[in-house]
Amino acid sequence: MTTGSFLRGAAVFLVLCAPVVARAETSGQQRAETAGRGLVGTPAPRLVVKTIDGDSIDLGSLYGKKAVYLKFWATWCVPCREQMPHFEHAYETAGADLAVIAIDAGFNDSVEEIRRYQERLKITMPVVFDEDGRLGAAFNLRVTPQHIVIGRDGRIQYVGHLADQRLDAALAAARAPVAGSATTTVGGAAAVAALHFGVGDHLPDVAPTTLDGGTFPFRAQGLPGPTVFVFLSPWCETYLATTRPIVAANCRVARQQAAMISRDGRVRLLGVASGLWATPEDLQAYRSTYKIGFPLTLDESAILFREFAVSNTPTIIIADATGTIRRRIEPADAHALRQLLGAL
Repeated sequence: MTTGSFLRGAAVFLVLCAPVVARAETSGQQRAETAGRGLVGTPAPRLVVKTIDGDSIDLGSLYGKKAVYLKFWATWCVPCREQMPHFEHAYETAGADLAVIAIDAGFNDSVEEIRRYQERLKITMPVVFDEDGRLGAAFNLRVTPQHIVIGRDGRIQYVGHLADQRLDAALAAARAPVAGSATTTVGGAAAVAALHFGVGDHLPDVAPTTLDGGTFPFRAQGLPGPTVFVFLSPWCETYLATTRPIVAANCRVARQQAAMISRDGRVRLLGVASGLWATPEDLQAYRSTYKIGFPLTLDESAILFREFAVSNTPTIIIADATGTIRRRIEPADAHALRQLLGAL
């Protein structure tokens, strides 16, 4: 098999293994390139990250000195695993002019899972766990894997999904010395941490757009009962059925519970879908497949996931009629939603 035919075959395999719902799939590379349109050519954010082994890495201090290769991934992600040999090779051959860092997306994952994954695949590069989604937000994370290549001048040069010739070319270009006459960029602005809302707090005064083009005000006057937010992923039940069967089962239970309580006229309910591996078309297909009658919104930039500190699906937030958050239901307790609502 020629190198070209191998790469074409690998690309097809990776697309087929990506999280999908029942529709023609937009490729992971297309999604990553779309995410990168506002990033490529801009100064990379100055961030200090901490590895799961407790080491701190100041990305800003690397800009202007060496290229930086960041790979966002997850332990449940099939194409991430397929690309790991390429990624490990990049780390082992990096030399002094390239920093290689693995960033677990922190979505339906854990440090314990990462350590097991490291041991199985013999991974040696530094690994960062993006539990609060801060790094994903800074680099417009939309797929896994998502490759970010930052040049020695501190500017983002490439955003992609596949481990192919484009990525290799980007890594080579990023390592090239900055021309003597060029002005070295020393990183962009640091990422801004999201506000966090927890039990006892009032809901933020926002009104996200729903899938049908309407709005769902988080705060409203004269409500007859509670407001429920179900944080979900449209591919959780299907894609994770083999790699994370318990998570997939929890997602199914939460959807079924939400469907039942949405028929209660006293309860307002909004499904908040993660933008990771999801577009409005994906969410439409999810709604159609499961005949969902309650409103849905796509949290493309993950701002709501970050503000409510949600990193696992399904997570359910319940606020009373005054807009005060009263309960947070973690994934394993999704079956208790109806019972908990009865106490409000």
